[in-house]
Amino acid sequence: MFYFSIAAIWAVAAITPGPNFFVVVRTALEGSRTAALAVIAGVILGTFFWGMAGWLGISALFAAAPLAYALLKVGGGLYLLYLGGRLLWQSYANSGQSPTKNLELAISPRQAFYSGLATNLANPKSAFFVASLFAAALPASYSWQQGMAAVIIMVAISTLWYTFVLTIMRNASVVAAYTRAKRAINVFAAVAFMGFGAKMLASAR
Repeated sequence: MFYFSIAAIWAVAAITPGPNFFVVVRTALEGSRTAALAVIAGVILGTFFWGMAGWLGISALFAAAPLAYALLKVGGGLYLLYLGGRLLWQSYANSGQSPTKNLELAISPRQAFYSGLATNLANPKSAFFVASLFAAALPASYSWQQGMAAVIIMVAISTLWYTFVLTIMRNASVVAAYTRAKRAINVFAAVAFMGFGAKMLASAR
């Protein structure tokens, strides 16, 4: 029963739009399929990392060392602001180009992978969220097998969700619609990234 609770809560968390969602969507729309798969792999590895961190109690470390947590939040917030600012600059710098030109970004699978991983790891709140999830859903004295199974459930749900997103975003009609509204969508994504980053910086203690 507790596995179902973990799956349900994490599914809601996974499908809620955030930095991970935007970096996957943009790469899926503008990058090659290989790059899109690589960015998803990076996001999934980050999910695995935070799952393990929450399970092993890194949130307790953050609580014991508030400065380390604050520094991570500041670093993550600055990274998201950088992503948003770069995307916003690119949106206006390329405004004179044909909407179909450079449809696929010049991003290598390796770059895409590290982009997905860095975007996911930029938010240390994930460790607290996962720790809270485990505390709420798992038995008080759960075994390491149950903890590992919970992490696997998280990774599986995220993998299924982002694979679905990739499938939808690689559809020809979706790509065509995106091409027509590329600049507006990119500006929206840039503002979203910068909003997430600013919120993270504002909440740093």
